Amino acid sequence: MKKGLANLTKLGAGIAIAAVIASCNNKEQPKTTTAPANTTEKKEAEAIVYVNSDSLLTNYEYFKDIKGKIEGKSKQAQTDLQSKGTAFQQEVAEYQKNAQGMSADQRAATEQRLARKQQELSAYNQNASSALANEQAAENDKLYDKVASYLKGYAKEKGYKMVLTYSKANPTVLFADESLDVTKDVLAGLNAEYKKDKK
Repeated sequence: MKKGLANLTKLGAGIAIAAVIASCNNKEQPKTTTAPANTTEKKEAEAIVYVNSDSLLTNYEYFKDIKGKIEGKSKQAQTDLQSKGTAFQQEVAEYQKNAQGMSADQRAATEQRLARKQQELSAYNQNASSALANEQAAENDKLYDKVASYLKGYAKEKGYKMVLTYSKANPTVLFADESLDVTKDVLAGLNAEYKKDKK
C-alpha cells in the first residue's frame, strides 16, 4: 500500500507537464524594420517558459485533495488487512493450542480451512492493492488532463510556444533563467479554476 503513495508522488512529478504544450500560437508576428534586433531575440526567448513541477504539485489544491483521498483509502485498506490478519493469527494460535486434543480428521479439516483463509487473505491484499493502483492511475490521468488543458489555454493567451517542466527528481531542464519561470502564475490560475469547479 505504501508503494501506492510513492508512485503517486513519482507519477505526479512525471505527470507534471513534460513538454505538454508545443506549437500554441505558431504564427510569427511580422517584424517591423524599426524594431531593434535584440527585441525580437528577447521575444523569441520568452516564447518558451517553464513550470517547476515540484512547486506545482506541492501547492496545487487538486493534487493535495487527490493525495489525501488516496492516502485515506490506503490507510483504510491497511487497517482492514491488519484486522483480518490479526483475526487469522488468533485462529491459527487457537488451532495450535487445541490440536493435540483433536482427531486426525478434525485437524485435517481445520488445517484446510485455515489454508483457505490464508489464500483469501492474500487475494484480498492483492485485490485491494490493485484497486488502489487503478484508482491512482485514473486520478493521475485526470490531473495530467487538467494541467495540460489549463496550460494550453494559458500558453495561447500569453503567446508562449512551449511550456517545459522542471523537477529536481527528473531534471530535464538543467538551467533556465528565473524570468522564464511561470509556476506561480500557473498555480494561481489552476487553483482558482479548481476552486470554481468545486463550487
